[in-house]
Amino acid sequence: MKRLWLLLSQSVTVLLAAYFVVATLQPDWLQRGATRSGAGISLIEAPSSTSAQPAAGSFSGAARRAAPAVVSINTSKAVRHPRSNDPWFQFFFGDQGTQAQTGLGSGVIISPDGYILTNNHVVESADEIEVTLTDSRRARATVIGTDPETDLAVLKVDLDKLPVIVLGDSDQLAVGDQVLAIGNPFGVGQTVTSGIVSALGRSQLGINTFENFIQTDAAINPGNSGGALVDVNGNLMGINTAIYSRSGGSMGIGFAIPVSTAKLVLDGIVRDGQVTRGWIGVEPNELSPELAQTFGVKATEGVIITGVLQGGPAAVAGVRPGDVILSVEDKATNNVSQLLTAVASLKPGSAASFALQRGDARLQVSVVPGTRPRVQQRR
Repeated sequence: MKRLWLLLSQSVTVLLAAYFVVATLQPDWLQRGATRSGAGISLIEAPSSTSAQPAAGSFSGAARRAAPAVVSINTSKAVRHPRSNDPWFQFFFGDQGTQAQTGLGSGVIISPDGYILTNNHVVESADEIEVTLTDSRRARATVIGTDPETDLAVLKVDLDKLPVIVLGDSDQLAVGDQVLAIGNPFGVGQTVTSGIVSALGRSQLGINTFENFIQTDAAINPGNSGGALVDVNGNLMGINTAIYSRSGGSMGIGFAIPVSTAKLVLDGIVRDGQVTRGWIGVEPNELSPELAQTFGVKATEGVIITGVLQGGPAAVAGVRPGDVILSVEDKATNNVSQLLTAVASLKPGSAASFALQRGDARLQVSVVPGTRPRVQQRR
């Protein structure tokens, strides 16, 4: 037993001596992943990963699924100086002719048939539209139709084997959900930014006629317009449209049109060439104590009507200035935005029930909406 202990102690002594020599003369031998560069610099490198799974918390899977369907859009149009026909201007500056004005934006391929969703302001008044895919393919796009009231447009390209994004259910989004914004900001190339859903149902921002925005703090910059807002599975939740900014860059407040709205616009444009909405011919205003007193109405909620178009659907149904619309088809209308949305969703030619308050009395009237006139381009 004594000899065994002696042998063990000698072995430990030799190993400790060897470790001391190596630690003194070649310490990098003892460092995991230690290597030397071509210049002889001692470096430590992480071991090669053999797992195909992304790191915890990574959004690479969502980006990989959605990014190929997000395209860059370049537009150009010929413009002339506003005073080019002025003889004095031509005398001093000569004939300036026409100049090409270019624009930049993004779009989302939503069908293997070549349909692309983007913003109306990206392609508005453009003479030429070129779409660039992530695989570097380029194609001229044609405008199938636009809807300035939601700032959406539908383009079409003639290419095969197109990558198509998967449409999600934007009605299931909740505040705090993680989302990614994909687009081509400032023309630097496709970029993915991440954030959360900051708010839902944003309206009364003065951006569009019909507003129901998803608000996000994912960085959205000029050039991102028309790009995709996707969830962590890479499914399309919205079309990036606008930002709140004092500098022109991202300040963490961006807005996207929900995909539920985009699908309705897409169907209307492809089927009819335009989006058909209901219209009743009234001038609505937010209900205030001053207006309520002026018209002598005892209401604390709803939308007050300050003007009615003579011979319009509302006038024919008996709606008068001073009436307060409380609901449309049993859907409460607490502000002008809700009333516009509710009326726009009505089918022209089909009677709809309106709940009104006139003075102290509550009324129920049946209005047959007409077709909302198409507005002029906003920009």
